[in-house]
Amino acid sequence: MLRSILLILLSLVFLPRPAAAQEFITVPDLISDNAFYRLVACGAQPAGECSKPFIYWPEERRLGLRVGIAASAESFADYRFDLVDAAIDAAIDEINGAGAHLFLERVYEGEMDIPVFLVDAPQGGVIEGTGLDELDGSSIAIGRVAIRSRGEDIVAASIAISHDIRRREIASVVLEELVQSLGLVTDIASPAYERSIFAENGNSMTRLRGQDAAALRRHYPRPGVPVRGSD
Repeated sequence: MLRSILLILLSLVFLPRPAAAQEFITVPDLISDNAFYRLVACGAQPAGECSKPFIYWPEERRLGLRVGIAASAESFADYRFDLVDAAIDAAIDEINGAGAHLFLERVYEGEMDIPVFLVDAPQGGVIEGTGLDELDGSSIAIGRVAIRSRGEDIVAASIAISHDIRRREIASVVLEELVQSLGLVTDIASPAYERSIFAENGNSMTRLRGQDAAALRRHYPRPGVPVRGSD
């Protein structure tokens, strides 16, 4: 029987959760590419075991993932809407250009694989009105990504953005949430990784570079690359 796993994954905030679903891991310094990948993909401490499963968009869907703004609350300011709209385009370009076997498509209507909700809730508030059980009734910091998976396959993912997100954080938060919606779900806390999109204590990066891009390529390798998740 297939086992369904529901991951409600928050960015930029830590709420009480089971130990197996820790949202970030602290490291004192730079770690190897392999350790970094396992940390962000399965919540593994360096040289440790995974604390959550590896999850991926299924092969038959990953080359055509549809992303767009599904709804915007009236309280979501027009200028913030425009900035999020542009940030989604930029984030898709970053992800599609990272060299992974993955392609995101920007859409403006119809069914979406990764819908983005610009919600009425402020930072620290409660999300309402999306129509999704994974989001409605849950608290939000700046952004929140919710993922449903069955076994290792991601079934659905959705993103919420608070209506009072600061202008300077929008591009970074949108990129981080979109990357996390692809299955790289754990942040890293370390002075050595302040320039990573996975940085727990920062919202400044707007590009996928170095170990960030390498982790995405490893999670979705092109044909001929060694089996994912291996040491």
